[in-house]
Amino acid sequence: MTAEQGTRSRTAAANQTFIRDQVKAYILEHNLKAGDPLPNEPTLMAQLGVGRHPLREAMKALQAVGIIEIRHGYGTYVGEVTLQSLEDGLSFRMSQSMGGDLRDIRNVLEVRRALEVGLADDVVAWFTERGSERLDEIVARMEAKAARGEYFPEEDWAFHLALYEPLGNSLVIDLLSVFWRTFAEVDARLPGARYSANDAAGWHRDLLEALRGGDPGDYAKSMKDHFVGIQTRFDD
Repeated sequence: MTAEQGTRSRTAAANQTFIRDQVKAYILEHNLKAGDPLPNEPTLMAQLGVGRHPLREAMKALQAVGIIEIRHGYGTYVGEVTLQSLEDGLSFRMSQSMGGDLRDIRNVLEVRRALEVGLADDVVAWFTERGSERLDEIVARMEAKAARGEYFPEEDWAFHLALYEPLGNSLVIDLLSVFWRTFAEVDARLPGARYSANDAAGWHRDLLEALRGGDPGDYAKSMKDHFVGIQTRFDD
């Protein structure tokens, strides 16, 4: 069977899957990196035995998730894959959840808790060896704002970012930033009373003190307590 005959025998949906899989396979087989050029449209049509319209549709789908980048007038290049599609999907689902049982919002918070508690050993090991001066400064800013009755979202994110950046796992940072931003979008609309700024500052002070203590179990407990506090937003 020729490639053209194979294309005709596939459904439109199957043809789209075939094209996307072949383009991804080409990138992997040729060890292409972000910014590397891909073959032009006529070449891909000939190699895959597909028409212009289905190829373009498949390439748009690959572009939507960041696998490729189409630069009009210049060509098609390997993209730099991000978690934007995950963030967009989570944000939509959490907004839908606001009109129901809040399950998707709870689920996102539970995943974030599992990730942060699960990193307790690595975080404590790193800061035990190197000190926590940067975290000290951030918590001090939190407490100063809390004393004025102000919340501190920038410092809050900076604290958690400072915990995990030293571990060198960029995927952890990317995932946490997605969870953080999507939760922040719905936080003000959650039914329960918001915790106080002083409460939030206290959670972070407790985390810092547990970190200084050097016991991963104590630190993990403090992190769990932190999330228990956040979950008051679900109380109606």
